[in-house]
Amino acid sequence: MRNFLVSSFVGLLVFCTGCSKEQDEPMLVFKYTFDELGERQDNFGNPASIPANHAAQTPDFKALGVHSIELINSQPGLPTDQTIVYKGSEIDFNGQNGIDFEKELIVEEGEVLVRIPLSEITPGTYNYLRNSLGYQAYNIDFLYTDPTFGPMDLNADIASFVGFKTYINDLDLGGENIVVNDIVNQGYWAFHLSSPVSITQTGNATTTTVPNPLDAVSPIPLGSCLVTGRFDSPLVVTGEETADIVVEVAVSINQSFEWEEINQDGKYEPAIETVVDMGTRGLRANVQ
Repeated sequence: MRNFLVSSFVGLLVFCTGCSKEQDEPMLVFKYTFDELGERQDNFGNPASIPANHAAQTPDFKALGVHSIELINSQPGLPTDQTIVYKGSEIDFNGQNGIDFEKELIVEEGEVLVRIPLSEITPGTYNYLRNSLGYQAYNIDFLYTDPTFGPMDLNADIASFVGFKTYINDLDLGGENIVVNDIVNQGYWAFHLSSPVSITQTGNATTTTVPNPLDAVSPIPLGSCLVTGRFDSPLVVTGEETADIVVEVAVSINQSFEWEEINQDGKYEPAIETVVDMGTRGLRANVQ
């Protein structure tokens, strides 16, 4: 069983245990932040407003699961073994391939996901970063109408799986053990409230926004979650580095939890309103 707020510490131990490089070798370090004020983008990397009869909120983000990291130069294309610098574990279950949630590296705000020896990175100038995102853990506000006490403003835990497919054995969501034991498609989510009433729901968001400003020259496969963003300044790897290069990846979560609004009050009401999108809303990278 895996707690949805698990720190990336365990994952980093596993990763580092397998490293055979000297500890003082310069590394390419990726750490992640959750940007509440980041530009809210659509699938093509354009600024996106909230559609009519929809509403959205910026969730209280807790953790992010990253399945792969790819460096893109001035000639973007589909992911290859030459451009992917990190890829997580996958599993075959009943003939379907998916991300192995039990082994997925997960980070909280400001944490390092992975350290890659710079000697393993092809020297060059990289303008874009592409991440396959797999998992999101956050807290949302919602309106619950109690039969006795009436409307109540509450908040609950959400586990959202945005990767192409994910195998989940079970997950601990706010103390509630949810058994899945299956491959789930992109958009699967689980919702749990423990107090003042116990509510557990699962569902599938009808849309997962995957911003890709390179869509015109490098469209991504349907159903993937290959979020693409530009480096603020290009990442330059010479092959002669003597110190670490740290890349901060800022993932936009600006109004990323979106639902179809029935009551025009700007509040999510899970009893009557449908979640339509849980995708992240952009990505940018900064070489520190």
